[in-house]
Amino acid sequence: MFSVLLNFIRKARLPLLVKIILCTGIPFILAVCLIFVVHYSQYADRSLAWPFVLKNVGYLLGTVLIFIGLVYAALFKLVHLPIRSMIAGIGKIGAEGGASLGTVDQNDELGELAKAIQQVGEKVRAKHAALSEQREIYWGVFEAAPCIITVQNKDFELIRYNKYFADHFPVRKGIHCHEAYKNQPYKCEPCPVEKTFEEGLPHFSEESGFYKDGSRAHWIVNASPMFDREGKVVAAVSVSLDITARKKLEEDLKKSERKYNAVFNNIPRALFLLNREDLTIIDCNRSATSMYGYTTGEMIGRNFTDFFSETDREDRHSHIQELQSIHRVRHLGQGGRSFYADIILTDSDYQAGLKVILAMVIDVTELIEAEQQVIQANKMATLGEMATGVAHELNQPLSVIQMVSSFFVRKLDQGDLPDRGTLSDVSSKLRSNVERASKIINHMREFGRKSALEVESVQINDVILKSLDFFSQQLRLRNIEVILELKEEVPSIQADPNRLEQVFINLLTNARDAIEEKSLQEPMSEGEKRITIRTRFNRRYVFAEVCDSGIGIPKELTHKVFEPFFTTKTVGKGTGLGLSISYRIISDFGGTIHAVSKEGQGACFDIRFPRTTGT
Repeated sequence: MFSVLLNFIRKARLPLLVKIILCTGIPFILAVCLIFVVHYSQYADRSLAWPFVLKNVGYLLGTVLIFIGLVYAALFKLVHLPIRSMIAGIGKIGAEGGASLGTVDQNDELGELAKAIQQVGEKVRAKHAALSEQREIYWGVFEAAPCIITVQNKDFELIRYNKYFADHFPVRKGIHCHEAYKNQPYKCEPCPVEKTFEEGLPHFSEESGFYKDGSRAHWIVNASPMFDREGKVVAAVSVSLDITARKKLEEDLKKSERKYNAVFNNIPRALFLLNREDLTIIDCNRSATSMYGYTTGEMIGRNFTDFFSETDREDRHSHIQELQSIHRVRHLGQGGRSFYADIILTDSDYQAGLKVILAMVIDVTELIEAEQQVIQANKMATLGEMATGVAHELNQPLSVIQMVSSFFVRKLDQGDLPDRGTLSDVSSKLRSNVERASKIINHMREFGRKSALEVESVQINDVILKSLDFFSQQLRLRNIEVILELKEEVPSIQADPNRLEQVFINLLTNARDAIEEKSLQEPMSEGEKRITIRTRFNRRYVFAEVCDSGIGIPKELTHKVFEPFFTTKTVGKGTGLGLSISYRIISDFGGTIHAVSKEGQGACFDIRFPRTTGT
């Protein structure tokens, strides 16, 4: 019975304090009542028992009420207030995450319970603070992310978006993603968000649309699913990287490439892009295919040095890698067709930082042929000028031959044959003079022939002496002394001896004319008319110097003397081509020439050639 009563009180929706009073007071009252029943039953005369009972019932009821009041006060102070304080604190912890339970100053079970709850509250409060901080960080990242972030539901409605999206696209409540991004009333096809909802997997795509100002926009979309606790996809997060600027750069790059290709292919010079390492051809323009006779496919992948002659390839390979311009080189086209070209080289960067060489090839065949005609004309003019000297040179051996032939005719007429010794002596003189005349004629023929553009190892001293053999009579007729200061064992140079001889004959001709012009202005003794020729060398170069004691060149005209058709001679005396041709020939052999002069004190022409490798 009592157990049933306790269960009823425990389940009743009553304050804990009332339940405690009921649980303690009811048994006490029942016990008092039982005592009174026992005492009442001991009286035989019931009339005498009632006054006693009633009298003591008042005392007992007062005692019971005082007891219950004291118990209530004690329970209210020790149980009710601490429990209410703890309930209020726990409620604040759950609601605010930062409230304290307050102090329960009791050294009993309730005090221990309060401390335990306080510790749990502090942990909950710390966890709540950390979560709040993380939420603020994540929200700040979400808002400040320099990309487009949106959250869509299954109906493609935007339920959340960041500031970047709001700044660039129109937003309103319930707007669909395809309306915001592309201003279209229907979903995209294919739609990465739709695929994400269907498959529960991330999907990527590249999309194009419009900003809210109407300008074109491009972005890469990464749609990822958001799951609930049951694993169902409830939303899709779209993180989009704005690639509008990159797209514009790509379009600009394509325009630039089209422009480059148009310029590259239509420039009227042959252009090659060469790999810096092995000189293979990466690209070439239409002018290159036209010049060499190969198609672009046949050109690409081929080594550029294949266009040189076999004996020339190794040296040219190093020259190209060192970006040394190459002039008047013989190149080979399809079918062995050859032509002469100037090659201009420059360094450049290509795709992915690939180092390349840009080679411009200029066909100079027609120019060289025209120059060769001028050079040949200059040779003929030089031969014409030297006709008197050559005639004098030939006259001496011819005179000897005539004298010998007259001697034989006279002896034959007299019937007196010369003895064997006389015949041998006269025959020797006849042969030496014939050889001398043949040498002069062969030298003239060799000098007058059209030169090839091939080079070989040449000793500059030999060329100078050969020029003097040809021109010395011209100088002797004018009493001009030639002083030779030729260094012994001069290293060889790469040149064409015939064309180089023409250079020195041109310089000797100019020196002769300058001395003659000075002698017309002022008397010159025989020793004052002189031409000095010197040679020397160092570790890199071979030098030649031709100086005269003539009229000299005015300082203000020194830089013009190598220009075509410029001359300081009187009208009809010179063509103005000798020094220009000499300059061109020396440049073809990699050399330089410059003039040093003081007016009235003669002129010097300094020539420098690179030494042949290995000499």
